[in-house]
Amino acid sequence: MTRLRRAIDDAARTLAHAGVDSAYVDAELLAAHVAGVDRGLLRFQDPDEGFYDDYRAVVDARARRIPLQHLTSTAAFGPLLLAVGPGVFIPRPETEALLEWACKQPLPAAPVIVDLCTGSGALAAALADATPTAHVVAVEDSADALTYARRNVTGLDVELLHADVTDPGLLTDRDGTVDLLVSNPPYIPEGAELDPEVADHDPAHALFGGPDGMRIIEPIVALAARLLRPGAHVGVEHDDETAATTVALFERSGAFCDVTSRRDLAGRPRFVTARRKGSG
Repeated sequence: MTRLRRAIDDAARTLAHAGVDSAYVDAELLAAHVAGVDRGLLRFQDPDEGFYDDYRAVVDARARRIPLQHLTSTAAFGPLLLAVGPGVFIPRPETEALLEWACKQPLPAAPVIVDLCTGSGALAAALADATPTAHVVAVEDSADALTYARRNVTGLDVELLHADVTDPGLLTDRDGTVDLLVSNPPYIPEGAELDPEVADHDPAHALFGGPDGMRIIEPIVALAARLLRPGAHVGVEHDDETAATTVALFERSGAFCDVTSRRDLAGRPRFVTARRKGSG
């Protein structure tokens, strides 16, 4: 066994003891980050002594439950590698199910897509990358998050808007013209127990959606009813426990049909989709 492999195995044990679920994967990803190579190339590396000093430092930081993505300054989302760090919500693999659904929706030749609560710009950037003819409008009320979003949408047709999605006058110039709307809003009920990586490092403003987690989702449903053209689709992520409540919001609005609760890649109820009534 090489010295590097022994170091990775030791790091994995350290991380597992600290309660990190993905201990071995994180140990390898941190080693690849410090070495400046892809994870699959680690077996070809013979790093110098400086590598081991730097590696021990980042492993110790991860053992203190600092998010892996804060240590590497990146987060994978779909086909993209996004810039992230303190002050912005780290995109999760669960949201890739919403992205996959969105990419399958029928769109016109030059669609308008809206991403509400864009955060790091993950959904906006991934949708713009997947649909080069689209114009994406991404809305976020956190200046810190927009700093990262600007980096992540560079070179893409994404218009970033610093605004509050609960503002009833938001995007009135787009009424009835939007072809697809997605949102991963703050939806965790206040008081929920979270892993240290989330509770101590993700901004609370991006996590919590009021006592029942629905404070932001309700105005998003109303906004979607106003913005979407007839026949257009919407997908909104929600907490594990609020699928039925989210479905009921869409159904009570009277503006939508085909309201559907959908599951993420782990099989948990994760987002609700609907179609704006009328023929597109």
